[in-house]
Amino acid sequence: MQSVKLISLTPKAEETMAYCARVSNPANQENPEIAKLLSYCANHGHWSVFEQANMIIEINTCRAVAPQILRHRSFSFQEFSQRYSVADKYIPQEARRQDKKNRQNSIDDLSQETKDWFLQSQNEIWELCFARYQAALEKGIAKECARTLLPLNTATRLYMNGTVRSWIHYIQLRTKADTQKEHREIAESCKQIFIQELPLVAQALGWKSEYKERLVESFV
Repeated sequence: MQSVKLISLTPKAEETMAYCARVSNPANQENPEIAKLLSYCANHGHWSVFEQANMIIEINTCRAVAPQILRHRSFSFQEFSQRYSVADKYIPQEARRQDKKNRQNSIDDLSQETKDWFLQSQNEIWELCFARYQAALEKGIAKECARTLLPLNTATRLYMNGTVRSWIHYIQLRTKADTQKEHREIAESCKQIFIQELPLVAQALGWKSEYKERLVESFV
């Protein structure tokens, strides 16, 4: 199953960003009233303020979704390496119908029979591919070569590190309807972590909380 989890956040992140925002007013830098300042910065596009704090989130997904996340080049990433470690599981993907009017969209209206067939097909393909993968390793074939036998739904793990500014724009972009559903669910869960950990910034952006726990699991 896909999951996201907070790994770290700059200590007192909102206070730090407000402190840095008042660099030109040093006599007022220790002012504890920061909500209006952060709101003003967000509403007027003073995004550099939000580059003064960082957040790292762990993302567990599959190799089909990971490249979409890795395209966000303002972040720094560490990903599970199939060159060094053995892959041993996959994340089943649900079947949806291709939208004929929008290549970026899929529609969830297929029959249960078709959905079951798709899941069963993935299971059969995984069992075959994983068996061949294990056989390749047993024959002494390097992991970096053997991994080519694995399908795109093979599980992977990412650590995604970015400034609060980068997280704001990632969440705004990837929670839109034109994002692939599996990726959108990851972004929505990152948004909820953001809301919990950075409530004043989230309030300024008009984001509302949907859960109380940091760890969100079982999207698929």
